[in-house]
Parts: sequence; C-alpha cells; structure tokens
Amino acid sequence: MTCSGGLPEPTGGESLKERVMGRVAVAVIVSLWVIPITLMVNHIVPEPYMDEIFHIPQAQQYCRGNFRSWDPMITTPPGLYYLSLAHVALFPSMLWLRSSSSFSDLCSTAILRSSNGALTIICAMLLFEMLVHLRPDLDERKATLYTVVLALYPLHWFFSFLYYTDVASLTVVLSMYLACLKKHYHFSSLLGALAILIRQTNAVWVLFVACDGAITFLGSHQNVNVQLDASDVSIRKNAQLSEERSVPMGTNLRKRKMLGVVNIVNHSSSAASSSTHVPGLLNELRVIILGMWHLKWELMVYFGPFLVVLLAFAMFILWNGSVVLGAKEAHAVSPHFAQIMYFGLFSALAMAPLHFNLQQAAFLHQSLWKRKPLSFFPGIILLAAGIVSVHFFSIAHPYLLADNRHYTFYLWRKVIKAHWSVKYLLVPVYVYSWLSIFSTLGKIQKKIWVLVFFLATAAVLVPAPLIEFRYYTVPFYFLILNSRISDTKSYLIMGMLYIAVNIFTMMMFLFRPFHWKHEPGTQRFIW
Repeated sequence: MTCSGGLPEPTGGESLKERVMGRVAVAVIVSLWVIPITLMVNHIVPEPYMDEIFHIPQAQQYCRGNFRSWDPMITTPPGLYYLSLAHVALFPSMLWLRSSSSFSDLCSTAILRSSNGALTIICAMLLFEMLVHLRPDLDERKATLYTVVLALYPLHWFFSFLYYTDVASLTVVLSMYLACLKKHYHFSSLLGALAILIRQTNAVWVLFVACDGAITFLGSHQNVNVQLDASDVSIRKNAQLSEERSVPMGTNLRKRKMLGVVNIVNHSSSAASSSTHVPGLLNELRVIILGMWHLKWELMVYFGPFLVVLLAFAMFILWNGSVVLGAKEAHAVSPHFAQIMYFGLFSALAMAPLHFNLQQAAFLHQSLWKRKPLSFFPGIILLAAGIVSVHFFSIAHPYLLADNRHYTFYLWRKVIKAHWSVKYLLVPVYVYSWLSIFSTLGKIQKKIWVLVFFLATAAVLVPAPLIEFRYYTVPFYFLILNSRISDTKSYLIMGMLYIAVNIFTMMMFLFRPFHWKHEPGTQRFIW
C-alpha cells in the first residue's frame, strides 16, 4: 500500500516498533533530568517543605498500616498515598534493604518524592502516545521533541521533585483521556475514579473526557451513516420499484429503519449547510442531541460507567458536606470569575509562539472584521464580561496576600495592584488570549468541544478562591494537546522558554532561602 504522497506506508510492525522506541527515548531523556535534580533537591532540602509537611507524614502513616489516621489540614483524598505504597513496594532498593529495613522505614521523604519522579517518566510516555494518536502524521523524532517540550512545562516540571498531588493527578487524568481516545471506555472510567481519588476537581475532567468520547463516538457513527447513504442513494433511485415488488416485507422494514436514521442525520447535516443564519454551534448541538437519542442504548453501555463514577462522587459530596476533606473554611467555594481570565493569559503566554505573533493577530482581526458589525457584539460582550469579572469577582485570598513564597504574591502586588487601572487595562489582553485560544482549538475541534472545554476549565477554576498556577496544569495540557502546533520552531522556542523559567525557579528554590521574623525555619521560593 502507498499513502497519498506515493510513499510506502509503514507496516503495523514497523509502526509499533517506532512507538516503542519513541517511548523508550522519551523515558531516557526525561530520566536524565529527573534523577539528578531529584537527588540534588533531596540533598539541599531533605526535610518536608510547605504542603509536604502534611502529605509526607500522612503517607508514612499509611506505610505503617494506620489507614484510620487522617490529618484534618489535608484537603485532597488519599489516592496519592495509595500510589506511593505501590511505588515503595516495587522500589528497587528493597532488594537490599529488605533484610535491614521494614516497609515503613522505606517511606522516607526522598523515596516518597521519588514516586513523583517515576510518575513524571510515565506521564511523559503517555504524552508521547497521545501525540502519536492525535497526530498520526508526526514522525518519531518530532513526536519525541514535542513530548520533551511538554514534559518541561514549568508547573509540571517543578512539582516532579516534591511530594505534591499535581504530577499524580495529571498522569492519571491523561491516562483516562488516552484510554477514552482509544475507545477503552470502561477502563477509562476506572481511571477516572482513581483520578478523583487523587484530587476532587478531577471529577470535572471525568465528565469532560466522557463528553469528548461521546462527541467522537457520535461523529464516527454520523460519518458512517452519511457514507452509507451516499453510496446507496443511486441504488435506491434506480431499483426502488423493483425492490418494492420483489423484496420480502421483513427486509423492507429493516431498510426503512436503517434509512430513517440516515435521513435524520442527513436532514441535520443539510440544515447545517443550508441555514447560514443559524450559528454553527447550535447546528452541532442539534445533531448531537438527535444522535444521542437514536444511539442512546449504545451510549449508555459505553459511557454509563462514567455516570456511575460521577454519581458516586456526588454522593460523597452530600455525605461530606463539602468538596474538600479538610481546612474547609480556607477553601470555601467562591465565585472567582477572574480566575478564568488569568488562565487564558497564562496559557497563551506558555504557548506564546502560537498566540502572540503578527500572523495570529492578523488572522483574528480579519476574522472579526469580515463579519462586521455582527462580529463586534461578541467582542463587546467578552470585554464587558472581563471588566465585570475583574471588578466584582476578583478575590484576594488571605494566603495570596500573606505568603511571599509564590510568584502570585509578587504578580498581585507588583502588577495587578500596581495601580487601580491595571486590572482593567489587562482585560483586552485576557480577551485576546481567549479569542486566540478559541480560534486555535476551533481549527481542530468542533465548536461544541471548544465550549465543553471552556465550561470544564471554568468549573475547575472559578470556584477556587486562591490563585494557584498549578491548578492550571490539567486544562493546559488538554489545551496544548488539542492545539496541534505543527511548527517545530515554535516548540523549540517554547522549550527554551520553559528551560529558562525552570532554571530560575529551581535556583531560587534551592539557593536563595530566606527567613521570616515571625516564624522559625527556612523559607524557599516556590511556584
């Protein structure tokens, strides 16, 4: 067989071999920084730091078999600790420590941190597999390069060396997404349950992945039906009379039922193409609703387990009285709509070569200008929504104002609060960032998919009163994986940007400690 360009297609064995080699290459490259930097962090910062002072002692309680012990300051479920138990059980050093050390002795700070290092390598291999799946045109070298750059994303990279829930959360969520992309829906739902067990907000991503799978499922059936109808239309026209005379009644009934589904899909498609005054999003929504109705039993079989997981989580919330487990007062749900604005700008800056260039700006200008004056209304609405968000729904959490160990402390004081007008002057930049994100995703995905992604991101970020950039990690990876950046130069620029930020942050964390007058101990700068 040959592909469209006339070159021979790789055989299944060759493709599998390339994937295996690509995964191995990615694992080796990521290990080259995970292992030495982890050793350096453990040497300079051997004691638990910041949130580790809660997570590490809790994990050590589990290592001792004390599963009833729980620190009331921990807000997330114990999924990370269960993964750590599996990591410690499989840790290679047990081969020579077994005779002199108990299982609980192996749960040291260094070994618990190393569980995130191992998950980082697994996460990188998952990213490679997802890139190859989503973009089968990528060759092994480009896929490897793109994966390494994604693994260097600063928020993910930094927490690979500490015992936080972020790396485990991202790894399991991406595993769930990959399983759904490969149509292993039941396994994907099980991974979704594990993702929620690591971090509660992952329930939103379970719903998002289920919606993504359902949209793809309905789209594939729609394509099959449309192709079937197109190939069969000439036969039905030429042989309609003879079929009515010669075909038995049962066969006619089956054909009518099949063609009824086809005609419904075609009616929706023709309406979408002929009704130019009806927004494309509404057409997509109508087609999806019709498809869901006619394929309701298939959808229930494939995606029912996702609903079971989400219902179980809803019952937990009712039983617990809150989404979080501990420190409920400090993590009360708040309408923090400005958070979605911050995410748009932050993510666009993290993908700066794609969003902040003259070509993209010209494309957005042209897209808005050619539909004037109707195109001005969405822009005005977005600007108005942005101004309302930053004026009425911009929350200054006490942790944000008091903790000078984070980037957000300085951005809030030195940028957003530098002058009363700054937060309003940034609104056009927020709007541009989101318009650029929407246009980039819209080139690849359906409009309904883009809307579901935006709603899922808002559902995760808006209720959070505290500005924490690490909350942006999971939605950022969904965004960049579905943006399909095809320019290698852009990835190289992003890689250099990530490396520069990572070096600066790690240097500040390791070599610029400071002290607070009101509290003993060494403080360090962190994301």
